[in-house]
Amino acid sequence: MPALEIPSNRWKRIIPVAFLMYTIAFMDRTNISFGLFGMQEDLGIDDKDAGLAAGVFFFGYLFLQVPGALLAQKWSAKKFILISLLFWSVFSIATGFVQNFTQLLIVRLLLGVAEGGVSPATMILLTKWFPLNERARANAYWYLCIPFASIIVAPLSGFILTHMDWRWMFIIEGIPPLLWALVWWFTIDDEPNQAKWISKQEREYLETTLAAERKVIKKAAPRIKDALTNRNVILLLLVFCFLQVGFYGFGLWLPKLIDSISSGSLMVTSLLSALPWIAAMIGSVINSKRADRTGNYKWTLAVPILAGAGCLLISVLFGRSNPILSILFLCLCLGFMYCYGVFWTAVSAYLADEVLSVGIGTINAIGNLGGFIGPFMVGYLISGTGSFLFGIVFLVSSLTLSGILALFLKERNKAVGAEKIIISS
Repeated sequence: MPALEIPSNRWKRIIPVAFLMYTIAFMDRTNISFGLFGMQEDLGIDDKDAGLAAGVFFFGYLFLQVPGALLAQKWSAKKFILISLLFWSVFSIATGFVQNFTQLLIVRLLLGVAEGGVSPATMILLTKWFPLNERARANAYWYLCIPFASIIVAPLSGFILTHMDWRWMFIIEGIPPLLWALVWWFTIDDEPNQAKWISKQEREYLETTLAAERKVIKKAAPRIKDALTNRNVILLLLVFCFLQVGFYGFGLWLPKLIDSISSGSLMVTSLLSALPWIAAMIGSVINSKRADRTGNYKWTLAVPILAGAGCLLISVLFGRSNPILSILFLCLCLGFMYCYGVFWTAVSAYLADEVLSVGIGTINAIGNLGGFIGPFMVGYLISGTGSFLFGIVFLVSSLTLSGILALFLKERNKAVGAEKIIISS
């Protein structure tokens, strides 16, 4: 059958706007890793308290996971994310005005609530614009916002802290969500049938292909109970939880870890902290293309996660004795570990459309507890031992467990037959 050439306007419209929206969100979530350089002294908090302040965000993050996904599915992802943009801007700016540790915990918790539904709502939005044979790349390109945000926040925060202080850092970096809310409102549409900018050919392709996929996936998991008791879904939940322990424990303590290795200035530390995130962007694109080509989510999750764990262990073994190699393996660690585009495509492939919002929300909510455990446990172990070693060993163990669990996933059968599609550029 001859190949069909389909316009790709959705790639140029949906992905960039969602990408920059979540870039801003991740900047406001993780800039505390640089704020700690001044906050710990000004607020009188130790490493254990710092880990708690970084991680408490994820308790707030739990509240709107399932509601956010449901609202995106049943109401409007566009409107829900717009409201979230406004609220998280307020709480991000408020972080610059806290006067004690208790106020810091409250503001971080509320920031988590404000951002909590954005990720599942965006994933629901993407399922309405990208069929399965494109979705790993769509998720991966969107999820590049996380390393991209870290590449930006590192030198930006370093520059602000060099010339001002941590309070101004939070205030300045909390303003962009207010500005981007306008762009979001006038650019994004919830579904192809609402978009005036999309061609008839592209709209018909999306409606036909997505409808066919929903029928096939529905046969495999037609009920919420079936979806949430499904072996693969439970495994994916555990894989995600332990991956989050490693990822956020690594990411939120990365500037402090590099500072302990390099002993350079704050600006040097911030620039070096950007390097692993560049590797994450490269690794994510390579792995997602392989996942789309093979449809094998088991190996495209397990192998990179296990490789990331090994690189992190090697990095800490080099430590100060060879800082160049140590930082190189930190880069390789994040380059392998960052496979979220593949992960969320696997989730959407295993769940029927009518239970997708609940499945995504539940996995994201429970799994993100790892985002609390990772930073807190690293801070706790640093306070108890005075060294990063035991904290890193804890993260390596979590990543190893995540990778091993991914090996037990049952591969999905290729059930959706379709004509060969060429997406035009």
